[in-house]
Amino acid sequence: MFENYEKFLEKFDGHLKKLFENQKDNIYCKRGCSLCCKQGDYPFSQLEFSYLTKGYMNLPQRLRAVVQNKIQNLLKEKSEYKGERFEHECPFLIGDECCVYKYRGIICRTFGLCYYDEEKDYVRLPGCVDYGLNYSKVYNKEDKVLTLDNVPVVNLRTDKVLTNKEAQILGIESGEIRPMLDWLKV
Repeated sequence: MFENYEKFLEKFDGHLKKLFENQKDNIYCKRGCSLCCKQGDYPFSQLEFSYLTKGYMNLPQRLRAVVQNKIQNLLKEKSEYKGERFEHECPFLIGDECCVYKYRGIICRTFGLCYYDEEKDYVRLPGCVDYGLNYSKVYNKEDKVLTLDNVPVVNLRTDKVLTNKEAQILGIESGEIRPMLDWLKV
């Protein structure tokens, strides 16, 4: 079921590796840094979520229990939430590391990168820029000015990635995209 998707991810990860390498002077991501996993709604397509579930099922029972407990707590918090967009820590974040890293979604793979979104006509910066991390040396927060010469013109939004030329060639059908917790409702 996931053979073509895994081929797609291998190619996509290769493209991302080049982007991260080209921007390495402004990237401070490292193992254990999980700021990007602490607050979001994490949009996942149906395909991505199915793949993530495969990773979850491969976890040891005790780790699955920890994740399941986090999910139940988040679902309860979300049901009581009165705002428009419920942001939360990813339930797969354990000890500041992703317990399903190989199976993570597109949004997780692209976290940390800066790119120019032609469709929306603006540069998307990772949220960690506000914490003095990625791109903070080339971004003036007060004036909202980025002084970076080589901003990649590539749309890394999940919907665009999953419908790009590579995905079409491999016949990837990703399905609907929803916030992660919406897939987790029982």
